[in-house]
Amino acid sequence: MEKILIIEDEEKLARFIELELEHEGYEVFKAVDGREGLALFEASSFDLILLDIMLPALNGIEVLRRIRQASDIPVILLTARDAVVDKVTGLDGGADDYITKPFAIEELLARIRVGLRKNISNNDKANNILDADRLRLNSASREVKVDGQLVELTRKEFDLLEFLLQNKNIVMERTTLLDRIWGFDYVGETNSVDVYVRYLRSKLEEPFGLNLIKTVRGVGYVIRDEE
Repeated sequence: MEKILIIEDEEKLARFIELELEHEGYEVFKAVDGREGLALFEASSFDLILLDIMLPALNGIEVLRRIRQASDIPVILLTARDAVVDKVTGLDGGADDYITKPFAIEELLARIRVGLRKNISNNDKANNILDADRLRLNSASREVKVDGQLVELTRKEFDLLEFLLQNKNIVMERTTLLDRIWGFDYVGETNSVDVYVRYLRSKLEEPFGLNLIKTVRGVGYVIRDEE
């Protein structure tokens, strides 16, 4: 049974997440401030941490910094919707992912599953390989192949495809993709995501008869496992 530590001072939110995670079969521990959370982390072994940034006693960024000095455990930040600086600082500080409040519990559960999969295979060379249908992406060599045939992608095209594959089965909003691939301070065209998805489709789908990247109208894009 995987153990998850929630460090969150909003009692109702923490309890809600706890109940949902227990329902999914996880063993859950909670802390209501940064010092208590860090003490729990140091006293026990966990598989993943949900970490709020705005915490009393010791803020989430400092907690993250101290965790990263000791461990590469997956950490998902819980952030305020407009806290761009906190997101940047958290990701730069070693967080694996973030989710903005309020969030759908289904999205949080999906992100937790992704984080746990990364943790399980963290030291496995096969972790460099992401795949979908007949496509294989090697994160280490930055190569993409379909049916063994190398496909040349630009840096942005590769980064976008890699991020969609890393978050397989999770619908990625356009704003999230812009943040992650183009950067939080990007001020260019807001349709850049759509343009680069078209580039990927022209290189990967049309020549090989694939249907990888699904459009979720009004939201964004997703790559799903084959049913």
